[in-house]
Amino acid sequence: MARVSKTLGALVGLHVLWLIAAWLVAKPVLPNPIVVYAALPQLWSHQIGWHLYFSLYRLAWSLGWAAVIGVPLGILIVRAPRFGAWLDPVIYLTYPLPKIALLPVVMLLAGLGDAAKIIMIALITVFQIIISVRDAVRQVPESLYKQLRVAGATRWALFRHATWPASLAGVLTALRIALGTAIATLFFTEVYGTNYGLGYFIMDEWNRLDYPLMYAGIVVLAAVAFALFAVLNAVERRVLRWQRAQ
Repeated sequence: MARVSKTLGALVGLHVLWLIAAWLVAKPVLPNPIVVYAALPQLWSHQIGWHLYFSLYRLAWSLGWAAVIGVPLGILIVRAPRFGAWLDPVIYLTYPLPKIALLPVVMLLAGLGDAAKIIMIALITVFQIIISVRDAVRQVPESLYKQLRVAGATRWALFRHATWPASLAGVLTALRIALGTAIATLFFTEVYGTNYGLGYFIMDEWNRLDYPLMYAGIVVLAAVAFALFAVLNAVERRVLRWQRAQ
């Protein structure tokens, strides 16, 4: 209940600031919240459902592929030292690079469709997942593995009872971090080579100078991001109950 009250308080505060900013600017480029929310029903006639569907489709596939690639690599860096000795420096050198600069290259190789957008988002977020999983697995004390081996644990048992719980914690933490990056990258990539997506819709309305609808699209994008973060937090609380019980 306290969390809900704090969230509502933050939303009210943001809307008050928005109202004050609109009053101070006093230009059509920054309509007040009342005007923007009055424009929300018009979104249905602008196929907002399809825009939302394609954005979520791209997000799901990109984060899914980033997890499929990043989780095993993050585990292997720690549990396979020879492999980690080779890959860790590669991650260290390539992680800081601005991968969004590779968007033209990705589009030349994969085309202008969904594949390029999914590859681009996955390419940016996979590093966050690798690093988070790697750091989480490294926190498992070696003494725990030794105790399990003494008890006769197989490699599968070691993975199931020690490596995987730590990996799962790293994955969920990384997904929460990567989600914000993924949404920002999605917005940027949807400007090119598509007629659907929340990023496309927002920029299209900006080009049309329809500022109330543009901000309505931004509100929808913010609501989607908030809902996805809430889902991840709920999953994390449920899956990682064992951490709170310690």
